[in-house]
Amino acid sequence: MVDIFTLPADLPMPEDDGAARHLTGLAMPSLVLEATIGPALDLAALPAGRTVLFAYPMTGRPGVALPEGWDDIPGARGCTPQNCSFRDSHAVFTALGVGVLGLSTQTSDYQREMAARLHLPYPVLSDAAFALTDALRLPTFEVDGVRLLRRLTLVIADGLIEHVFYPVFPPDRSTVHVTEWLGARQAV
Repeated sequence: MVDIFTLPADLPMPEDDGAARHLTGLAMPSLVLEATIGPALDLAALPAGRTVLFAYPMTGRPGVALPEGWDDIPGARGCTPQNCSFRDSHAVFTALGVGVLGLSTQTSDYQREMAARLHLPYPVLSDAAFALTDALRLPTFEVDGVRLLRRLTLVIADGLIEHVFYPVFPPDRSTVHVTEWLGARQAV
């Protein structure tokens, strides 16, 4: 079985295909998504200030095989390490006054199990119906007949997408890039 917590050294790096260029400046739509913590969230009603929303394809489960060829798809592997990285950096985001949200197209039940197992302190949102994905035209890909999100991180400021990190690589270090960017904005 595959170790879902460790990234192989030879993962292919995703390339910027331009699929996220249109996102900066867009308003978050009024869509309510189920969350692993607390009530469902309306993305147009996020708290004032900044929120980081990181989207990822799918987390694995211990003892369950990943899709065939998963490691060969640029940007696919690393969802569990990325979630753990946001978990481990949660105090840094809190100190910066920034909220954190995860997002995938997995079901709320799947996400709740994962969030409990990984002890995630932030909500993970389910876009299983692709409402947000389609409203914002988020980049996706398909594997084994399943449509999944490409990995990206949005910095949302007062309801508008202020900055987009895309592609995100390596996924277990994405918090470093995001907190550095946020820290530079705090210093101004």
